Amino acid sequence: MPKKSSSTPEAASHEPRLYRVVADRIQQLIAAEGIAAGERLPSERDLATKLSVSRASLREALIALELGGVIEVRGGSGVYVSALPEADVALPEAGPGPFEVLHARRLIEAEIAAIAARVATPGDVDAILKAVEQMEASHANKASNEQADRAFHLAIARATGNSALVGGLDYLWNQRGRLWHKLKEHFQTEELRQETLKDHRRILEAIAAGDPAGARKAMRSHLERVTRTFSRG
Repeated sequence: MPKKSSSTPEAASHEPRLYRVVADRIQQLIAAEGIAAGERLPSERDLATKLSVSRASLREALIALELGGVIEVRGGSGVYVSALPEADVALPEAGPGPFEVLHARRLIEAEIAAIAARVATPGDVDAILKAVEQMEASHANKASNEQADRAFHLAIARATGNSALVGGLDYLWNQRGRLWHKLKEHFQTEELRQETLKDHRRILEAIAAGDPAGARKAMRSHLERVTRTFSRG
């Protein structure tokens, strides 16, 4: 009988997430180079080069280590060791990395927006508009703004008339766990918030105009903007 492949969904589910692998390598580097508690780590650029990883993967790993209490990220100063690497630190299981989720959302939501532009009813467009207006009205309230943002994206998914797409998007949104919110806390800027509002308006306008290509492009551009901001800082 042929040997059973280990590349099954069950096997893959037990593989450590990339950011946790990179986080382990950062702790090994801290120990190997004797970086003591209170001392600063090399810059992100230098760390990415040393470890041969992307800046996005490195940033997710640093956020995981921050949540685990291993490092401290000081805005405008750098990243500092806050616990000895020899300590038995349990990193939080934070689910898929933010950039992994954003990549999936770019692929799926761009097509959801295009479908919505083809089939949305006037009532669907009104629901999307209401979410946009709620997000604009709650701009200064982070919790309410987050709820309105979610309502916007789910309203577009509902406009497709496909409950599987709604469920898939809801799943992806629920992956915005501790890692995502810490990353957002560090790197979301007022400029990004303002651009997000403009992006949402452009997506709405394309859907209301029945323009699938325009809706697809507007949604993809929106999620690419978020990815760039979070990866570059």
